[in-house]
Amino acid sequence: MKIALVRKNYTHYGGAENYLKLVADGLASRGHEVRIFSSGDWPEKYSVTKIRSLRKTSFLSNLFFASDSMRELQKDPADCILSFERTYFQDIYRAGDGCHREWLNKRGILESGLKRISFRLNPHHRFLLFLENKCFMNSGKIIANSMMVKKDIMKHYRVDDGKIEIVYNGTDLERFRPVGTEEKAAIKERLNIKEEKVVLFAGADFKRKGLPVLLRAFSLIKRDGVRLIAAGKRPKAEFISMAKKFGIEKEVTFWGPEKKIEQLYAVSDLFVLPTIYDPFSNATLEAMASGIAVITTAFNGASEIIEDNVHGHVLKDPMDHETLARNISNALERSEMMGKEARIKAEEYPIGNSIEKIMNMISEYGAG
Repeated sequence: MKIALVRKNYTHYGGAENYLKLVADGLASRGHEVRIFSSGDWPEKYSVTKIRSLRKTSFLSNLFFASDSMRELQKDPADCILSFERTYFQDIYRAGDGCHREWLNKRGILESGLKRISFRLNPHHRFLLFLENKCFMNSGKIIANSMMVKKDIMKHYRVDDGKIEIVYNGTDLERFRPVGTEEKAAIKERLNIKEEKVVLFAGADFKRKGLPVLLRAFSLIKRDGVRLIAAGKRPKAEFISMAKKFGIEKEVTFWGPEKKIEQLYAVSDLFVLPTIYDPFSNATLEAMASGIAVITTAFNGASEIIEDNVHGHVLKDPMDHETLARNISNALERSEMMGKEARIKAEEYPIGNSIEKIMNMISEYGAG
């Protein structure tokens, strides 16, 4: 079969991009001809058709990519098109970015009334909502990575239940694994982490992922021998000021980007992600695979695989910093037991199973 995979951008650390590469490798190993349609610069081993994408504004960038990718796909027809991007033209769409209309609703939690209105008027968001509707209507099959995303799509768009298949994300169980006491101590020494207990937060979008709520919650717990590490990007001044405001600046480390994130999981006792919207946080599953207790919210699709008070905690209200503080204190006391249970649960979700399901869907679609 001739298979087209669509993704607008490429970064070597991007979750969707790395997932797409695994799908591409798996399909190629089965003897399929695979081509990626993208504006990004992918590794040389992949066959890529470059798509024009203006970077001046999000609106124009998305507009040109959607129209130009459709034109290129029509010029070079494939037996099956799997898109990881909202576009006009695909057979199967993997909604890894979730439902944009629902994200705008959730984002309103953080913003004022005027800002919420501005979202609806913003050309970028208006076009994405238009494109999202086209994408859901035109796709033969939709892959959701959580029941939450499936429900969001069905709530906002006229999509039949049978059109959406849930395929949970998987993770690399070899890369993300529990480490022994000696290895943990060695990594701590190498990273210059002296505290006995480490609470880890990881994510590129600090605001959406809930760092402000976590900082406030962290200020309420007993912090003797406990350090909070916030990894994922270089912090803006507002987050540093927030830590000072809550009197915790000495117990918080803003780590910045970390290519070897498994090392931070290895030294951590608890992973906390009080996100207001995540279709399925890969970091949550990676932390569980690393043998770490996890706390997240019901607005994270990954919460569907977490049993409250067994693998960690699931917060119903992402803005409830007081309950979050109690959950952190409880999980730190029981981190070893919860971490072991989290690893056992994560072993049900190897990345290979997830990729296999996607490849089988493509094969079935092409055969049909």
